[in-house]
Amino acid sequence: MVLAAGLGTRLRPLTNDRPKALVTVAGRTLLEITLERLRRFGVTDVMVNAHHFAGQIVDYLNEHGSFGMHVEVSREEELLDTGGGLKKAAPFFAGASADEPFLVHNVDVLSSIDLGRMVAFHREHGCLATLAVQRRESSRALLFDGQGLLRGRRAERDETARPGENLEALAFSGIHVLSPAIFAAIEEQGAFSIIDAYLRLAAKGEGIVAFRADGSYWRDLGQPESIALAAEDMETRRYPEA
Repeated sequence: MVLAAGLGTRLRPLTNDRPKALVTVAGRTLLEITLERLRRFGVTDVMVNAHHFAGQIVDYLNEHGSFGMHVEVSREEELLDTGGGLKKAAPFFAGASADEPFLVHNVDVLSSIDLGRMVAFHREHGCLATLAVQRRESSRALLFDGQGLLRGRRAERDETARPGENLEALAFSGIHVLSPAIFAAIEEQGAFSIIDAYLRLAAKGEGIVAFRADGSYWRDLGQPESIALAAEDMETRRYPEA
């Protein structure tokens, strides 16, 4: 699933007349970059959620033959946030076997994270959710224990984990692998963050684990200046998949 329904507020004025998924980096849209990368890792079926200028995304996919993939669009009349958007798309995944994981990828991140190795890691650990994380600065880092299990979140300087625990603060990359069992585990309704659901499930003992991607290229594409930097990274090959 590609999460693309946000308003792209931080990307204005680039998103004044288009969804953030159709903002371009070095002549390619964020949606194209994401879909092409997923396809290289063997993904053939994709759900894209959309809200802001949703019709443009539908037209774009039709014009480009969905880049050789089976792509459906989940239109959100009201923004449902990451968790609500995923929950709304649950029927798309209904045909998958209980042990067949799926990827969730933010449309506004650029990375070289090894998605194949991440899926294999998820299968090996038999967990509910695997989150690609890195050691880098983040105002809302997630807290993991020595076994890589999610234990809390750091918001500014406040930690939601129990005091005294030896925890490591890591930044979430916007890429996760989920088991289909996640849908039965989600109790939240309406618009909600999937991270909030993960934190609740982790507190109940569910396996929400870290996949360390410290050596991988990663850039948030949420601001106009980051789009320019990503284009430069592609031109200079600092982004290795350009």
